[in-house]
Amino acid sequence: MFTGLVEEIGTLHAVEQIRSGRRFTINAKIVTDDLRPSDSIAVDGVCLTVTDRASNLFTVEAVDETLHRSTLAKARIGQPVNLERALRADSRLGGHFVQGHVDGVGEILSIRAQDLGIWLQINAAKSITELSVVKGSIALDGVSLTIAELNGSALSIAVIPYTLQHTTIGKKKAGDLVNIEVDILGKYVRSFLQSYQPLSAISVDKLKEWGF
Repeated sequence: MFTGLVEEIGTLHAVEQIRSGRRFTINAKIVTDDLRPSDSIAVDGVCLTVTDRASNLFTVEAVDETLHRSTLAKARIGQPVNLERALRADSRLGGHFVQGHVDGVGEILSIRAQDLGIWLQINAAKSITELSVVKGSIALDGVSLTIAELNGSALSIAVIPYTLQHTTIGKKKAGDLVNIEVDILGKYVRSFLQSYQPLSAISVDKLKEWGF
């Protein structure tokens, strides 16, 4: 489990094709301080397991399913990546609960300056927008953000200067792809409602049964 508060921007040091997917070696200074093999770490919002660590380098592996569902399939040596270690039980939850399970890839439609930050518009699949709400949380490349506007397949987000300076969001441009993870609460609500299909059968008695 993660918070969506990026600790550091690391750099892809090596990318190796392996039988089950790809192996990534990442250069970082902060997260490697207490990182050990078997630890979980979010790389651009994707939860991966550390397989090796040496000095400022650590290695993770992504299977084909993960590559298919995220931007890691296009990752290249020298590319900056957002990094966050798993949430500790005694830590403050400053962002929102992020699992590191990417729901899909979105494309940046436009970026425009707004005040000291930017207004970011992203095209996303229906499976993502139908679980999104204005003022709700969303993770882009592992960064906890708040949805400011929803318009069809487009998500709009206001990004503050601090986030631009401390994550890879500040390096993005129109046409770039980003990993998207919607708030887990939306997934549970949808699953709950789907178990009581059809929705037209909702009544006062049914709402009382559910505790409302």
